[in-house]
Parts: sequence; C-alpha cells; structure tokens
Amino acid sequence: MLYPSVDSLKGKIDSKYTLVTLAAKRAREMQESKNELLHSYNSHKNVGKALEEVAAGALSKQVQDASIVYEDEI
Repeated sequence: MLYPSVDSLKGKIDSKYTLVTLAAKRAREMQESKNELLHSYNSHKNVGKALEEVAAGALSKQVQDASIVYEDEI
C-alpha cells in the first residue's frame, strides 16, 4: 500500500491496531451500505477507501462509552 502512507495515518490514529480495526469496520460498513464520505478515491477497494478517509480526516476514532456493555464482553 503506497497511499496513504502508514506514517501519515499514524499521525491521525495513535495505534496501528486501532487503525486496522477502524479501517476494517468502515470497509465493512461501506460494503453493506455504499455510503462514501469523500467525493473521489484513489483506491478501488473498500479498505483502501477507508484508509483514505482516515488520512483526509473524515473518519476518526470515537471515544468508547464505558457504560456500554457489548455481547462479547459478558
């Protein structure tokens, strides 16, 4: 992957593991609903598009609410 570079993405998201999780969830969302946040993309694949959204600042990490309990945490 040449664009966006990992270094530029690390400036937006603090952890590469968080970045991978965020991009995977967004790619899955894009595949299911076809909604796009940017007008044009360099990548043809959803994961690449998700990473471009992170680089553009259109997609960022949200703070998790500590009061929410997910099914897999029970």
